[in-house]
Amino acid sequence: MATRTDAPTRREQILKEAARLFAERGFHGVGVDEIGAAVGISGPGLYRHFAGKDAMLAELLVGISGQLLTGAKRRLAEADGAAPEAVLDSLIEGHIDFALDDRPLITLHDRELDRLRDTDRKLVRQLQRQYVELWVSVVRRLYPELTEPSARSAVHSVFGLLNSTPHLGRPGSLPGRGTTAALLHRMARGAFAAAGTDRP
Repeated sequence: MATRTDAPTRREQILKEAARLFAERGFHGVGVDEIGAAVGISGPGLYRHFAGKDAMLAELLVGISGQLLTGAKRRLAEADGAAPEAVLDSLIEGHIDFALDDRPLITLHDRELDRLRDTDRKLVRQLQRQYVELWVSVVRRLYPELTEPSARSAVHSVFGLLNSTPHLGRPGSLPGRGTTAALLHRMARGAFAAAGTDRP
């Protein structure tokens, strides 16, 4: 999701490797020493950046939920006055960037969300609800015949489609990022079009 080009901070490096290891082997299957080794510092050295693995997990899951919402709001602001179709395309592109570039976080969310403290888990859910409702408003501008519940169901269905990327195989086994992104985009637009033209 990030557009910055400067080198990541040590804290960001730790989070990236923690996400990868947690996704590959599970939260309890990874030790602090292993995360430290992945970024070239001692396990105890991690405690200068994080209180422990629980804090890393919380920052990863709360962080990506916040980034998705912030990125979507930015795209809406940049597309102010644009046709609803262009706005929806921009939202889809942003989510595809996340789905292709942050695949470990999708796996982590699916497997480990319940390990968060109640306050952190509620914050993740709150951010996700805001993200969904932002999409719902855009979808209904493009397909005004859709009821709010139907638009919300369509959004969740498209998220399920786009967030399936961890199950598509290893990155090298995909047909290429551009081709995969274009395919996902066509499928997402097709799903919304089908929902928008559906009749009881």
